[in-house]
Amino acid sequence: MDDTPIHQQDNPKGIHKMYGDYFLEYASYVILERAVPHALDGLKPVQRRILHAMDRLDDGRFNKVANIVGDTMKYHPHGDSSIGSALVSLGQKDLLIDMQGNWGNILTGDSAAAARYIEARLSAFAKEVLFSPKVTDWKMSYDGRNKEPVTLPVKFPLLLAQGALGIAVGMSCQIMPHNFNELIDAAIAYLGDKPYTLYPDFLTGGLLDASGYNDGANGSRLRSRALIDTSNKKCLRIREVPFETTTEAIIASIESAVEKGKIKINRIEDNTAAEVDILIYLPPNSDVEKICNALYAFTLCQVSISPKAVVIVDSRPVFIGVSEILKLNVDDTKRHLKAELEVKLAELGESWMQASLEKIFIEKRIYKVLEESDNWEQSLKEIGEKLSPFVVDFLRAVTRDDIIRLTEIRIKKIAKYELHAAEKFISKLEDEIAKTNRNLAQLTRFTIRWFEGLRKRYGAQWPRRTQLTAFDQVTRAQAAVENETLYLDEEGFAGYALKKGDPLGKCSSMSDVLTIDSQGVLMVRRIQEKFYVGKKLLYIGVLRSEDDPVFNLIYRDGKEGACYAKRFKLGGFTREKAYPLTQGTAGSRIFFFSMHDQEEGSAAIAVNVHLKNQLSKLRRPILFDFAKLRIKGRIVRGNTVTKNPVERIARAQIAREEDEPLMLPPLAPSNDAEPLTPDAMALIAPVESAEAPKDVQPGLPGLDC
Repeated sequence: MDDTPIHQQDNPKGIHKMYGDYFLEYASYVILERAVPHALDGLKPVQRRILHAMDRLDDGRFNKVANIVGDTMKYHPHGDSSIGSALVSLGQKDLLIDMQGNWGNILTGDSAAAARYIEARLSAFAKEVLFSPKVTDWKMSYDGRNKEPVTLPVKFPLLLAQGALGIAVGMSCQIMPHNFNELIDAAIAYLGDKPYTLYPDFLTGGLLDASGYNDGANGSRLRSRALIDTSNKKCLRIREVPFETTTEAIIASIESAVEKGKIKINRIEDNTAAEVDILIYLPPNSDVEKICNALYAFTLCQVSISPKAVVIVDSRPVFIGVSEILKLNVDDTKRHLKAELEVKLAELGESWMQASLEKIFIEKRIYKVLEESDNWEQSLKEIGEKLSPFVVDFLRAVTRDDIIRLTEIRIKKIAKYELHAAEKFISKLEDEIAKTNRNLAQLTRFTIRWFEGLRKRYGAQWPRRTQLTAFDQVTRAQAAVENETLYLDEEGFAGYALKKGDPLGKCSSMSDVLTIDSQGVLMVRRIQEKFYVGKKLLYIGVLRSEDDPVFNLIYRDGKEGACYAKRFKLGGFTREKAYPLTQGTAGSRIFFFSMHDQEEGSAAIAVNVHLKNQLSKLRRPILFDFAKLRIKGRIVRGNTVTKNPVERIARAQIAREEDEPLMLPPLAPSNDAEPLTPDAMALIAPVESAEAPKDVQPGLPGLDC
């Protein structure tokens, strides 16, 4: 015996192959027998066995769920717990099972009572569309003692009506439920070669944005929202909940958001009974729209769904869309209807045959042969000979069994036989045969009439519950309530949890903070309770999604380079990444900086540029107006202001009259078309001298150096 550990053996007797084979067998079993529904009848094996057991037990009355579970165990190899939970889930879909007792509540998440206390029976719809033993394919149960259906002959797109959810090995399935009447309309459209579109419909109602549904295939996206009544400005009322959520889960998510400061409310009440009724009381003067957006962003009032249609086709899982599933179901319905018509035609033909033979046997008094003959075989032969002239055009030849059946007719029936009634019955059978033949010849039209009949009988029970609409994406940053304050202290720290510091403005715990330091490096950070920004800043403030500021900047490129001016917008950015606003040359210096909320020319400012070492006759500064610059990206070099050394720059006051053009010295040639090189994008070196302002405030109007 080899004492070497298995993981160290060169060939541990094929154990790797054995485990690989076992795993594949297990994965196949889970996919085919537990998690993924069949494409044709839309049922998982446990659901199919439950419905088959209920059909066997059906006598029109309710049966205890415990009895149904026990009978199902003759077909299903798992315990009563899995069968019971599957039966409750099937009943809560409100389609195939009539329920009696406490079956739980899909709105609140309450569980059902014990199986011995609740009762169930097949619905009228289930009896009509699920079962047809004469056209069902059967197989032996797992213990070989009973027969069970391979698939039920379902004559309706049941899978799309109920939906399905399952997790298998290496794959998952999530098929959305759809509206009963819309499925019938789509089936009729498909049979008539007309276009159709299907969208989900949920028992819990709510709002649904199906713009990304993509036929329910892999990669689809849905957004489901609660229906919130905002007519009362002091109290919001949730009337319907999103798909696969409950009032209990929604309330818990709202309370969690309140604790984290995402939403401000006074209190919440749950009055849900047969219908959802959650009351959210608001503080005075609350913005209802903002609170609704916060509910959608931070709670389960809005959920995202990723449908993935996986079904079993020919004993293997297949990824397809709901349109393809509908086509498979409708084609299968048509096939089952054809098989049922053929069975019916054969039965009608047999009934006509027996009724016609009986009529001839009695009307022509052929039964007298039995009185005149003592030999049984001879009597049968003579009856056959006497029948032969009248059965030339029959559907089939007369057999010995047919003759024996005639001899078994009682004398009482012969004595009371009414020829007119017999002829009327035969005529009725002939009409039924002709009608059945017409239906077979026009099978598509017959299938359409079948679906129309279902809609007429049952359509009123299942109106659309979910409202289809389109709504904008509400991000958490947009919906965050600005109930915090951004502070900046003397040590260069900022945040909303500082105990000391100057307040810079209102913010939320998810806001972005824009900073520009004295070297002209711009950075956007996600706000924190406390973070370091530096002591020398040109600007710090909260950056909101709707903000689109315009920046004015004059800087010197290097120690002895020219001065450039530019107007730019923030543009796209990555958080925590440094963006130099100069060219990054060592010794560069910022002479002037300002920011405005709008980009109109009137919002731009003018400055006086004072040069160094000027003669007395040239003491007049250069007037520079930012309104003459076009707004560009932040990485451009800018327009040349002057190539002479600059001493300082100060704000200038000039008049802007629409009827009097502003006369300014001509600008130097523009050099702003070249983007910065990768080297220039690096953090710039410290500037040469200029002292940065000590008091920094949000929206700083300008920096004069």
